[in-house]
Amino acid sequence: MNEFELHSDRLGTTDELGRRIFPQPADVRGKYRIGRMQLQAILIFVFLGLPWLRIGNRQALLFDIANRRFEFFGLSLRAHNAPLLVLVFGAALFGLFFVTAIWGRIWCGWACPQTVFIDGVFRRIERWIEGGALERRKLDRSPMTVRKFRLRSVKWTLYLFVSLILAHSFLAYFVGTDLLAKMMTQAPTEHWTSFSFMAALTGVLVFNFGWFREQFCVIACPYGRFQSVIMDSSSMIVAYDVDRGEPRATPQAKVLQKTHGGKLGDCVNCYRCVQVCPVGIDIRRGLQMECIACTACADACDEVMTKVKKPTGLIRYDSLLGLKNKSKSPPRFTPRAGFYGLGILTCVLSLVYFLEIMKPVDITLLRASGEPYQVQSGLVINHFKLEISNQSDVGHELDFASAEPGLELVTALRPVPVEANDISRSSLFIRVAKDRFNAGQKTIKLRILDTDKKTGKTLVSIKEVTLVGPFN
Repeated sequence: MNEFELHSDRLGTTDELGRRIFPQPADVRGKYRIGRMQLQAILIFVFLGLPWLRIGNRQALLFDIANRRFEFFGLSLRAHNAPLLVLVFGAALFGLFFVTAIWGRIWCGWACPQTVFIDGVFRRIERWIEGGALERRKLDRSPMTVRKFRLRSVKWTLYLFVSLILAHSFLAYFVGTDLLAKMMTQAPTEHWTSFSFMAALTGVLVFNFGWFREQFCVIACPYGRFQSVIMDSSSMIVAYDVDRGEPRATPQAKVLQKTHGGKLGDCVNCYRCVQVCPVGIDIRRGLQMECIACTACADACDEVMTKVKKPTGLIRYDSLLGLKNKSKSPPRFTPRAGFYGLGILTCVLSLVYFLEIMKPVDITLLRASGEPYQVQSGLVINHFKLEISNQSDVGHELDFASAEPGLELVTALRPVPVEANDISRSSLFIRVAKDRFNAGQKTIKLRILDTDKKTGKTLVSIKEVTLVGPFN
């Protein structure tokens, strides 16, 4: 029995006792491999470089949860704008569903961080230190020696170094590159929370990318399990053409051909597709949950077919419908994909609408804690907490007024200044005559004068405020 012949009753990454078998995929060349390598390089560059990109002197992408501040490619958001992020992530989620409905699990094999970093970084380190697939398998089976200990030590040291870089880069999305650079020059105890997060993330990355690997896709990631809900018979998959490949050119099939005649399939049963698979499956057994559609088997099979002078495409991107009709089917736009596309459009249009009506300066007026009102010299005083959030790139000055006679507005500063991309917090006291209240309440219209420091232009808006006082 060939060592790459997989048992039908268990995962390809487990033996008969349930112990894990670490797949050591062989190197492969081909058009898909070249495309994946190029995309991996771009995605890694974007992940590492995006935190350092500046738009208008601000970080392009920042999720500053501690200060409740978010930067999204020139758009500044505060905590009260957080619902807009739901639309952003909703559009991304529907986008993933849309891509899956048409092109299958292309995300898993081409753009998922799990695949990109393992295949684009960690396996490269492994090949550089320990050699090709045959050498790595031989090293796995050998007892611990000085050479094996040295190779493994160097490999895991490099894994740790790379994981530190990735963890720091990920942290930059949450604290900002400026603060991160400052943190790196100071003692960990001065930024204990951030340091603990970075250290824990480094450990997770070393464990996941260095050891857990394909088990994350098989065990932990839910995407492979609910793909059947998203995909249909028109979705593109990496598939083996059974009608063309069977019966395989096994020794038994060759004997039967000689004795009984008949035609052998194009599959030469070389197991090359199994040898290059990063998750340890045999694609010839049909669509499997473990398959991440990385196309390594397709490149490997095309290489073999070229050598034996047979048409390529025995393993290819196709749909179940295309395989059934015995003709390669192009990606099709189905009603399911249309539904996901409608979800994308809804999220994007909603986001554009809310951004369009969003004001650059947001004013929040909340009643202060404590007594609801005070009475002094015949005047009722209401105390409010005033928060002014300036989400623009220029400073503003705000003043408050009321056309009603007998009403006085008191703030610490008149007008109230608020710098660009800053938040100003202060108190606002409203004094009104005691006899103006009806059933303990009075609603006033507060005129807000918002002056742009750069242009000098003043915008006037009206805000209704309910005052409380004694019952008359």
